[in-house]
Amino acid sequence: MAFYTYMLRCSDGRFYTGHTEDLEIRVAQHQSGEFGGWTSSRRPVELVWSESFPSRHEALAAERQIKNWSQAKKEALIRGDWDGVSAAGHKKSRSESIPRYAVSTSSTATRDERARRNPATPPPPIIVLVRPQLGENIGKAARAMLNFGLTELRLVAPRDGWPNPSAGPAASGADSVLEHARVFDTTAEAVGDCAHIFATTVRKRGITKPVLTPEEAARGIRSAPGRSAILFGAERSGLDTEDVALSRAIVTVPINPEFGSLNLAQAVILLAYEWSKHAPGTAEGGAGLVQPTATDVLPPAPHAELEALIGHFETLLEPTGYFAPPERVRATKRTLRGVLTRPAWNSLEIRTLRGVLSALGRQQR
Repeated sequence: MAFYTYMLRCSDGRFYTGHTEDLEIRVAQHQSGEFGGWTSSRRPVELVWSESFPSRHEALAAERQIKNWSQAKKEALIRGDWDGVSAAGHKKSRSESIPRYAVSTSSTATRDERARRNPATPPPPIIVLVRPQLGENIGKAARAMLNFGLTELRLVAPRDGWPNPSAGPAASGADSVLEHARVFDTTAEAVGDCAHIFATTVRKRGITKPVLTPEEAARGIRSAPGRSAILFGAERSGLDTEDVALSRAIVTVPINPEFGSLNLAQAVILLAYEWSKHAPGTAEGGAGLVQPTATDVLPPAPHAELEALIGHFETLLEPTGYFAPPERVRATKRTLRGVLTRPAWNSLEIRTLRGVLSALGRQQR
């Protein structure tokens, strides 16, 4: 099954970028206004570029990249002008540019061509929610997925039907996952195209299966060729024995034996996070996750500033009789020095402390 990343030129000359599994229907929805949102007030629209991908994950990754591009860079892509794409990329930050193979100018790239580009990289796992009960939990699971680069969600017989209006607000922006979620009547149908199936459960239900931790399952998904699916059961009862029987292995999270109660989204985020740790980067079709930048830490203050702080303390303490009796003066000052030198103050902290001391000194006069 192919997935498409596409660009539309709107009536105001601006571009809209999206992805879909049925390009013809999606463009018609934009044109009619049925697909509400940004394009509905900018009709008519014109399809100016599209590219096929073997997985939704790759199509979504391309969509995100292109959305961050400048107007000039998008126009160069539409023309098939890779020199123009490269030149426009140099005018922006380096993070905007992508390797030429990540988005092709041809809309007829085949699955075999992509397999040759990176034959060893298996696609990301599919998250399958079996008989989920609450729309809010489906939305929260979608949010958990997208945080760690997973985009393909399948639902088996959701209790309240699908789509569910309660899912969107709970997804907190992971609408693309919900929009492309597929619904199946049975678990067997939902995993019919998957070679490796993992069932999450705390109970073995009398079935002899390998039992893996989330990390072990993630390594297996990363190393095994073919599609993988991870099954999650209903909020109240979990997976049935018949569901577990479809799996290759059971995945169980080590938890407190006196309180084993993970909710659905928590279980999904644990598995998604472990997969993301073993996934390749964006250019290879993986999660492409980034570590949030740590807050800059100021360097330790020069020793002269620290000596001035210690001297300031001693100057204010001398008139108070703090260093009495006389035979303990050296030991007390040594202890005070040890306390003040231990934290490795930076210059800002020392200035703050000296400001406090100055204020206290003025009160004593």
